[in-house]
Amino acid sequence: MTAYRAAVIGLGAMGMGMASSLVAAGIDTAGCDISEDARNAFAQAGGRAAGTPREAAKDADAVAIVVVNADQVASVLRGPDGVLASLAPGSVVLGCATMPPDAAQSLAAEVEAAGGLYLDAPISGGPVKAAAGKLSVMASGAQAAFDKARPLLDAAAETVFALGDSPGPGSTMKMVNQLLAGVHIASAMEAMALAIKSGLDADTVFKVITASAGNSWMFENRVPHVLENDYSPKSAVDIFIKDLGIVLAQGERLDFPLPISQTAFERFREAKDMGLGRADDASVIKVYQRDGGFTLPGDEDT
Repeated sequence: MTAYRAAVIGLGAMGMGMASSLVAAGIDTAGCDISEDARNAFAQAGGRAAGTPREAAKDADAVAIVVVNADQVASVLRGPDGVLASLAPGSVVLGCATMPPDAAQSLAAEVEAAGGLYLDAPISGGPVKAAAGKLSVMASGAQAAFDKARPLLDAAAETVFALGDSPGPGSTMKMVNQLLAGVHIASAMEAMALAIKSGLDADTVFKVITASAGNSWMFENRVPHVLENDYSPKSAVDIFIKDLGIVLAQGERLDFPLPISQTAFERFREAKDMGLGRADDASVIKVYQRDGGFTLPGDEDT
């Protein structure tokens, strides 16, 4: 029996973690990224570095595309150096980017027309869980796609939610998750801003809230970035402008109001307008600092 082979296209924080988890599980894994440094780092971790998506996908049973959006997935699939140029019939492509449901359906049709299988498979959990093989995967697609992807999913994920037998529901669920994630980040930063403006000690606020009913995963994960005055991007402001933009566009298509999502989106957009688009999403607190005139942790030392 031929050993299972996988490929991961996109070796950013999430993709590198996923690819490394596959290697740790003993899966022969090729990794591809536009960054030579990322490719070299993956090779040093025991993977096979590939210069193009076509090279990575050659002889792969499963190809996970871990990029930012639907346009990037399409770019990875198409062209003479794309995945579809070498994808073997019956191999599965996992679309792991956050995208509108109709985009997932369109990309699936393209892969299936080329003889492959497609699993709509957005991921969640952050870089730490990606590296530990403990992602959550919100997946939908044909049973054959699930079956072909199973070794990859078993190595990369702690939980795989099977949400339907065709592409679309996976991306819809990820959209709902990102609505909550974006709103929770914006509200966490609003709460911290109010606390600091009111004279409370920021470290104490964090200790109290994380032991109280107002806590959220995003509060607990993102507020330390503020306390440490570290806004290097773990997940950037631009990501939530994109993701909340998808949420709001879906609301428009359904003629369904999303006022809380709209407010959070505007906070992220203001942060981008301040030049913080590529900074960590916790830097949305600087919008409140601008409007409220208070000192954030670490600012007093600069």
